[in-house]
Amino acid sequence: MKELLNISPIDGRYHNETKDLSPYFSEYALMKYRTIIEIKWLIYLLENKIIDDKITSKEKKALETIINSFNENDAIKIKEIEKTTKHDVKAIEYFLRNKFNEVKLSRLNSFIHITLTSEDINNVSYNLMIQNALKDIYYPVINKFIEKLDFLAMKYKNIAMLSHTHGQPATPTTVGKEIKVFSYRLKSVLQYLKNIHLKSKFSGAVGNYNCHVIAFPNVDWINLSKNFIESLQLEYNPLSTQIESHDILCLLLSHLKIINNIIKDFNSDMWLYISRNYFYEKKKDGEVGSSVMPHKVNPINHENSMANIEIANSLIDALVNNLSISRMQRDLTDSSKLRNLGVIFAHSLVSLKQSIIAVDKIVVNEQVLQDELKNSYNILTEAVQTILRKNKIENAYELLKELSRGKDLTKKELHNFINKLSINEKDREILLSLEPKDYIGLSTTIVDKN
Repeated sequence: MKELLNISPIDGRYHNETKDLSPYFSEYALMKYRTIIEIKWLIYLLENKIIDDKITSKEKKALETIINSFNENDAIKIKEIEKTTKHDVKAIEYFLRNKFNEVKLSRLNSFIHITLTSEDINNVSYNLMIQNALKDIYYPVINKFIEKLDFLAMKYKNIAMLSHTHGQPATPTTVGKEIKVFSYRLKSVLQYLKNIHLKSKFSGAVGNYNCHVIAFPNVDWINLSKNFIESLQLEYNPLSTQIESHDILCLLLSHLKIINNIIKDFNSDMWLYISRNYFYEKKKDGEVGSSVMPHKVNPINHENSMANIEIANSLIDALVNNLSISRMQRDLTDSSKLRNLGVIFAHSLVSLKQSIIAVDKIVVNEQVLQDELKNSYNILTEAVQTILRKNKIENAYELLKELSRGKDLTKKELHNFINKLSINEKDREILLSLEPKDYIGLSTTIVDKN
């Protein structure tokens, strides 16, 4: 298996989980997208009669066939050309000249890459790669994860559990509500991510259409370029240097980082719950938890998810902190960084897929949750002191603090305290009948309504 020889785990150990991203972020993919933009731009100029030439429908189809039939052999030819040019975009231009010769369109060779700088091709290509990868690969997987969280939230919405604030026992909640929190957070930020429209520039060497107006002075280049970019479902950036500023790309990556952190937070909580035996993982025949301890069933998928997020987010930080900075009208530092976009999405995707596997494994340990709640009468002191406040008793908080802080309060001790209070009898009955497992507020309703 060739995956065994790859240095990166993305293309090695995690190949099966990330291979669907290859058509969007590989070197091959970048070549293909560059080819697409070069040909689409040429067709656009011809159809808008900017270039003094005409193509028949048959010739247009021949150009489109170059796009549709693009394959690994074409990519190999481009790499061979690049060995001489030492310039990857120029290699695309020379490759297309050869292709045009093959389909008897050599008369159009001089128009390939006309008015363009390599960044015009690159920024549009990367934006389309990201846009399509999100739509085709990332969104379906994260939606699947959210659906699984929603399913578990409904399934466990009535199972009470002790909360832990600052790692200490706190007001009860339900398993379903705590899972629903993560589902809601992901949906919220995902909507912001989907509303981000990547910007592209298409304005030549330093963003001023300099050669455009010299060669074709009667053309409205600003609107022409804008319409071309918008035809690709991208947003036009009218003001740039040689490069698109990458500000909106940085914004998109920042939102991806927030989503990653929500997933990491979920896995961190689940890891802790499993360590407290609130959840356990389904055993699978043949799986091993330790090389030496036979009893182990480890939360490895949660851990793998968190590890991959940390790598993805570190790369996001590297790009966000630097992509929007370019010396004067252009330097090349963004070029190598942008080639790591696929690595970011790959590690994010691995994290998501590991989280899905983890969610499918977990089972609530209801008995442990019930037993813990039975012995947690301390957490009812919040309810008691609130009733005291309602009954206009001063220092209600302080009275309960003296009774319970740092102690294991028993049911008998709490009821003795309640019976001595000068409060409304109906309120007293409510407090005396209250059990920790029932003190869950509107947690079930919150799940149902969200």
